[in-house]
Amino acid sequence: MNGHVKNMHFQQFMESVATLLSLLLLMTVDSTKNVAASKNQQCGDVLQQTLKLTRLVHKESGDLIKTYKATQGEMSELFCKVSVNNIPDPNISGLEPPEKIASIYTHLQAFFPHFKRVYEQQIDLQSPQSPLLKDLTRVSIRSKSLAGLINKFYQSLFPNLPVPEPAGGPTTLPPAQNVFQQKVYGCVVLKTYKEFMSNVSKELRNLKSKVCRKRI
Repeated sequence: MNGHVKNMHFQQFMESVATLLSLLLLMTVDSTKNVAASKNQQCGDVLQQTLKLTRLVHKESGDLIKTYKATQGEMSELFCKVSVNNIPDPNISGLEPPEKIASIYTHLQAFFPHFKRVYEQQIDLQSPQSPLLKDLTRVSIRSKSLAGLINKFYQSLFPNLPVPEPAGGPTTLPPAQNVFQQKVYGCVVLKTYKEFMSNVSKELRNLKSKVCRKRI
């Protein structure tokens, strides 16, 4: 009888342990889901913020080209059609999300020295009150903010991967140019940048339905 009672107590004890383990497992699963959902929400928030700024920069880069052409005098419509070497590629490279986001980031970095050169050239060609100088400054500042968001987005998705540096070393800028060459160079830089921003906007929209949801 005593042996039977002991077996009953042992069985009850094991059932209690099994119930407790099941509860702990459920709590762990729920906690993991909550953490994953929180990270996914953070990923989505950063991406949405990045997309919003990308659309703004894309719009302003289009307005900037119009202002640029309006301030360059005759033949301004032809300037953007001339071929110029060493301008960053507007196309985004890579097959996987880390490569694509890294490509966006490094391309942004590559454009900044060209923006600076265009601004320096236009200072000599425009009056200090020129709306072109203000627009160039605004787009440049917003683009640097966008690069910061892309960096943040990349690190939130891939914390164990280093943020890439632009490939090929320092950006190659054109040598001394005459006025006509400067006007052509500036127009091609801004036209290429607008095309690049259009590609960035499309790429981020594609990533929106992929990278964040995969984290759950």
